[in-house]
Amino acid sequence: MSVVHVMSLSTAAAEPWPEKATLYQPLKEDQILLSDSASSLAVQTFLRMCGLPVQVSCCANAEYMSPSGKVPFIHVGNQVVSELGPIVQFIKAKGHSLSDGLDDVQRAEMKAYMELVNNMLLTAELYIQWCDDYTATEISRPRYSSPYSWPLNHILAYQKQWEVQRKMNAIGWSGKSLEQVYEDVSQCCQALSQRLGTQPYFFNKQPTELDALVFGHLFTILTTQLTNDELAEKVKSYTNLLSFCHRIEHTYFKEHDRESQSGSPQSIVDIP
Repeated sequence: MSVVHVMSLSTAAAEPWPEKATLYQPLKEDQILLSDSASSLAVQTFLRMCGLPVQVSCCANAEYMSPSGKVPFIHVGNQVVSELGPIVQFIKAKGHSLSDGLDDVQRAEMKAYMELVNNMLLTAELYIQWCDDYTATEISRPRYSSPYSWPLNHILAYQKQWEVQRKMNAIGWSGKSLEQVYEDVSQCCQALSQRLGTQPYFFNKQPTELDALVFGHLFTILTTQLTNDELAEKVKSYTNLLSFCHRIEHTYFKEHDRESQSGSPQSIVDIP
């Protein structure tokens, strides 16, 4: 990163949060897939926990507008920042942090659990979307390519599938069966459930970016229709994780929207 770019980011971070900050994601109804929906909800939740308003814009080409090629991304002033990790750092530079109250050991633990979620849940979502032939045929390719006409729709969908499959091969997931992936998800949920215990949030009474990340993925898994319910059933096995999802949904979406008399940035429905 150049010195000029660092100075630009520092200057932007010092500016107050604008009224018209925007979060970009793929089209909600017809295009967005499980993994991108989870990542987008995680960022929206984090911003709400910080008390920072953001407008959600659904664009067919959001992935190609993103500086990293990944969604979601936010447009704040003259800065564009993508993915939760960099967004957390950008927001921290503006004086908003959910984890300042943690000590060094807790902060390291938080980062370890965030890595667990990204390495297990996010990877499992990508695997199910693009490496399970039935899901890819029935859901992922049709939705991913829905904004585009033939033959571009087929080209982009298969290009994305090949990209994800190459990634799975590189990290050693290509040889896994679907049942093994479900078991990985279950083990991840077990670790999260044990860490959460009876606390309202992972580090007791105040949420951190870990809570936003976990909620984004678990809630989206619970409320997204796939070719079967196996993935959601793994999450439903842990009652404290379900209560955790209800708590964040009520506090930061339903209650927040009643107070502001504004619509939720995306459809937040009751967990079955």
